[in-house]
Amino acid sequence: MTDPQAIQPSALDQLPDRDPEETAEWQASLDAVAKAAGPHRAAYLMRRTLERAEGNGIALPKLLETDYVNTIPTAAEPSAPGDEEMERRITAWNRWNAAAMVTRGSKHGVGGHIATFASAAWLYETGFNHFFKGKEADGSGDQLYIQGHASPGIYARAFLDGRLTEQHLDNFRQEAGGEGLPSYPHPRRLPWLWEFPTVSMGLGPLSAIYQARFNRYLTNRGIKDVSASHVWAFLGDGEMDEPESTAALALASREGLDNLTFVINCNLQRLDGPVRANFKIVQELEAQFRGAGWNVVKSLWGSAWDELFQLDTTGALVRRLREVPDAQVQTYQTRGAAYIREDFFGKDPALVELAKLLSDDKILECFHLSRGGHEARKVFAAYKAAVEFKGAPTVILAQTVKGHTLGEGFASKNANHQMKKLSVDEFKTMRDLLELPISDSRFVDGVVPYGHPGADSPEVRYLQERRAALGGPAPARRTHALAPLPAPADKAFASFDKGSGAQNIATTMAFVRLVKDLVRDKETGKRWVPIVPDEARTFGMESLFPSLGIYSPKGQTYEPVDRDQLMYYKEAKNGQILNEGITEAGSMADFIAASTAYSTHGEAMIPFYIFYSMFGWQRTADQMWQLGDQLGRGFLVGATAGRTTLTGEGLQHADGHSPVIAATNPAALSYDPAFAYEIAAIVKDGLRRMYGEAAPGEDQNVFYYLTVYNEPMPQPAKPSAPGVDEGILKGLYRFNTAESAGVEVAAANAPRIQLLGSGTAIHWVLKAQRLLAEEWGVASDVWSATSWTELRRDALEADAALLRGEERLPYVRQALQGAEGPVLAVSDYMRQVPDQIAQWVEQDWSSLGADGFGLSDTREAARRHFGVDAQSIVVAALAQLARRGEVKATAVKEARERYGL
Repeated sequence: MTDPQAIQPSALDQLPDRDPEETAEWQASLDAVAKAAGPHRAAYLMRRTLERAEGNGIALPKLLETDYVNTIPTAAEPSAPGDEEMERRITAWNRWNAAAMVTRGSKHGVGGHIATFASAAWLYETGFNHFFKGKEADGSGDQLYIQGHASPGIYARAFLDGRLTEQHLDNFRQEAGGEGLPSYPHPRRLPWLWEFPTVSMGLGPLSAIYQARFNRYLTNRGIKDVSASHVWAFLGDGEMDEPESTAALALASREGLDNLTFVINCNLQRLDGPVRANFKIVQELEAQFRGAGWNVVKSLWGSAWDELFQLDTTGALVRRLREVPDAQVQTYQTRGAAYIREDFFGKDPALVELAKLLSDDKILECFHLSRGGHEARKVFAAYKAAVEFKGAPTVILAQTVKGHTLGEGFASKNANHQMKKLSVDEFKTMRDLLELPISDSRFVDGVVPYGHPGADSPEVRYLQERRAALGGPAPARRTHALAPLPAPADKAFASFDKGSGAQNIATTMAFVRLVKDLVRDKETGKRWVPIVPDEARTFGMESLFPSLGIYSPKGQTYEPVDRDQLMYYKEAKNGQILNEGITEAGSMADFIAASTAYSTHGEAMIPFYIFYSMFGWQRTADQMWQLGDQLGRGFLVGATAGRTTLTGEGLQHADGHSPVIAATNPAALSYDPAFAYEIAAIVKDGLRRMYGEAAPGEDQNVFYYLTVYNEPMPQPAKPSAPGVDEGILKGLYRFNTAESAGVEVAAANAPRIQLLGSGTAIHWVLKAQRLLAEEWGVASDVWSATSWTELRRDALEADAALLRGEERLPYVRQALQGAEGPVLAVSDYMRQVPDQIAQWVEQDWSSLGADGFGLSDTREAARRHFGVDAQSIVVAALAQLARRGEVKATAVKEARERYGL
């Protein structure tokens, strides 16, 4: 026993002891128990004392780990309503059809996963029968984040329910024909069934937390009362290794999100083997969640273990369960009774005696079959405890066997995640175990049949009655017939058309000014959801703090330090701004929840998420794919964009590649506007397309990505030439010509070049236009390329049309048709961005961009370093013209020397 004198001083030593004698008595009592009954008894008493203190509301550090037993003892389990035998039969049919679907698909080489649903079947069935609210009742129903690898079981239940046919099941993972089922939950591929894509592991739990939080946001702001909605996230214990899985646990507890339940299927296995081979994942997760402030419910052992726990009068069984590592538990699953007697019970004399009271069949029943996640009553008790707990989110740690009921060849085997099929004999064994009425004659030519008790069978009637009582089928996604949002007053956009005169304005500030006007709109202003990751002041948004308020479920419980200032830091329960702190992942999860509220809750919300450009696509591109998968709508704004605009910030902040990443996402409409009026035109059209009257054939389920810059520049008036508005939206228009710009060129037949610029690069291009004319006698026209990516997509569509026998010119070719001379494109991004359109430009093509790593320096020095400043553009233009024989080759050398290049 540890010498009390050797115990290190603690924080308690700093507190005054009002009764040292009483303290000494308590300590002596603990020492006496440890000496007389052993340290295990002393630890037991301490745990029970701490639990009592917590239950009485006494402020003490929480107990982070409890014994490796069920949180709810058998005697305290509530009686589950409904017909458990009927639910067992339904679950048996679902198990069968899930395995049959994947096995039949394996003949086509499309793969699939069987073992995950086999372990989690009761976790879903209990929820579907008793807890998951559908969308046909009042409110929005519950939001279900289904574990991706369990999708065959969800399809099997929809088949039993009559929502899917055998043909659908036979087209699992075969979608090209139009009647297929996607591998995993995917709203874009099966939009009437799936709400949330969950297979990019870790994003499901993160999104579920922010969905629950956004539900509270909608309620607190008075948009819609969704307080009856509950968010259920079904996760794997291996998935919890992903950093995103646990990134927002503290947010959920801090904001008391008792409308959220995580159900973690602890089958102790990930893809290659045990989750925690030498440790215990359940105990680790319990400590992690308890430490973050969550309510934890463990459902580990089935009813067969009740007899063992009653026989455990010394606590030896509970101690042994706590010390056996997970990989050994898996080994017990595959070994006989003799091995378990020797290795598990043989480690403690008390357990040896206990095992003498158990038959081999009893031991095998406990160690092979009986888990808390496989019994309806225990799952029901855990779910009921979760939905009734108030003040914090709940996590249910349900222990299961991966591959349960699939036979000895599957259960707990390390390779079962990669095992895609059962043999006919294994199916027949499974059929007998599940007591399904499927005759041998139905196995024709070795093909496993699907099973269905009949559309009017007691099982199907029961299933449908339970779903009707809970508000309709689940999972289900609804596309509400929403009236288009009215367009904001045109003056909010038109005010940018006249330019800024002599005032210098960065395009970041222009966007913020536009939003300030739009959030004041009487019809749609309340539907804007400004999202910022603790950089609002960087983007000039602090003026929105007092007018819109920063959302907090507690309101403002303090007096802000800047309360006497005009733009003070105002938090409010009905605040509109989501200021998430330093978490781009959390901000994106917010954005996804807001951008899909039109479907989830039947409320169109307009989120805009403004972020440091470098920390958008580079950091959270996976979530941006999730956003597209979930059919989200809204505006992503990469502020302080470009590789050369952030003076002094250096490599980590110098973004030269985000548009390249954005171009890979089919749902992202990517724009790099140069001027304030372009931003206004793009946002106006985005509101029309996503929330208003979309044109025939336009996909509303897109999101806009705009890059805006922090470089204050004079904002010109919008050109009055025809086609400007169309060009802004399609990606290219002529901003000026040498003549309209007032640039004088001495020779009447001067050589001419077309200069294309995007974003802040247009300003260097305009300077180069003047230098070319005044110093080299070259005329140039300047074009604003608002979207290289949209130009490329239009050209790809034209190519596809040509293959179908339709003649259509790409817009970029139409726009540049007849433009004299070669083309030089310039961007503050890597050359790959403008080069997207090179193959469709008929003129000679060349480009300049900021390739390589960023660096700290002045803007001018950085641009000279990358060769994209005005002088470098001039040299590149002369080089193009020299290759065509339109200027002397010596002019290129002379220009390099003159400009010090």
